[in-house]
Amino acid sequence: MAAFHVVIPARYASMRLPGKPLLDIAGEPMVAHVAKRAQASGAASVIVATDHVGIAEAMAVRGIEAVMTRADHVSGTDRIAEVVAIKGWSPVENVVNVQGDEPLIDPVLIREVAENLESHPDASIATACHPLIEAEEMFNPNIVKVVMDRLGHALYFSRAPIPWPRDAFADSRNAIPAGLPVFRHLGIYAYRVEFLHAYAGLQTAPIEQFESLEQLRALWHGYKISVVVTANAPAAGVDTPADLERVRAIMAPA
Repeated sequence: MAAFHVVIPARYASMRLPGKPLLDIAGEPMVAHVAKRAQASGAASVIVATDHVGIAEAMAVRGIEAVMTRADHVSGTDRIAEVVAIKGWSPVENVVNVQGDEPLIDPVLIREVAENLESHPDASIATACHPLIEAEEMFNPNIVKVVMDRLGHALYFSRAPIPWPRDAFADSRNAIPAGLPVFRHLGIYAYRVEFLHAYAGLQTAPIEQFESLEQLRALWHGYKISVVVTANAPAAGVDTPADLERVRAIMAPA
């Protein structure tokens, strides 16, 4: 497949976990674990995009490239777009956005998303999902759902339970009906550099604001998002102190 880059946005500020990218897991900063897994994906380059000198310095001593970006970005995509401009990558190259708080991400998933974008020339973005099994997860607004067309392009993303099985849920909402194509969206994206050049000029979409889902901006403006159904879904990332302790226990040296 064609070469691709990985950019890992790493913002120091975090309401629930200040300094999250530098939190220690098994003797290494969390974002360093993410970068090493990204390197194992076969990416041509892996870059940590940050607004914090301490993060950049911690990456430098570990041989991981870091790029300093502005502190006023409102999203990780904006931060990645700045890296693309700094690096001068060609419009035909592809970039995978890997979240800096997923130290357990599977390198295979990163490559899957990059390959999916390459194999769908009509899409500007690729992302991933996996089937949902439990009704409780379907109704959880913190779990984003995606509905796709027959070609695997996203029709819509929502925090609401979609698609809605009208007749089945009229009787009971305790289980997902057999055969219902309900998928959990995974927060990993591959972008064409050409799209990232255009992204900064896109008007914020009303549906994006109400759902608090950035990817809806691309759909609202007519860009196609290809979705791969993966068996390599990552374990939950680190959002809370409890998450941090869970991941520390998993990654503790034997």
